Amino acid sequence: MAPLDDHSQQRRPLFFPVVIATVLLTIIGMIGGYLLGEERNRKSATPSSSSSSEPALDLVDGPACPEQTQKAGAIQGASGELIQVLRVRTARKTVVWICQDRLGALYYHANKGGTGAEWVENKTALFLAGVRQDSNGAYEATAVDGAVFSVDRERLRITHADGRQETQKVVGE
Repeated sequence: MAPLDDHSQQRRPLFFPVVIATVLLTIIGMIGGYLLGEERNRKSATPSSSSSSEPALDLVDGPACPEQTQKAGAIQGASGELIQVLRVRTARKTVVWICQDRLGALYYHANKGGTGAEWVENKTALFLAGVRQDSNGAYEATAVDGAVFSVDRERLRITHADGRQETQKVVGE
């Protein structure tokens, strides 16, 4: 019997490199899953030309909405800069903007007393997301208290939660 040759290399423990590789691959997989989920959410938030009764929205190219609207939109999750779709001024000096983000979502922003007035959100100003356009072209938004704001180039109609209606005639843009 020949003696054993002891020239074999010393074995290194594989435990730590395997653990490190597993952790790195897990992190990469989690980041990839997160990004794919965000992409799916972004695509599902994009308005589609489904068979709903609401007219399909085209992305607008126009002036940017006011700075206060941009800030409120960012807080509400608007995608990118808000572009003005409609701007009207009523006989009571209320200015209303309908704005659209880059995904086509519409937002309502109004300020009592116009653009030069004190601007205090939820006191003199009201920002609402989830605006819909009806078949007549009016834009409608519903506030948390149930009040519905409907605006077009001719009037601003506020239907309060108790059913009371208030109409303000549009006098300018």
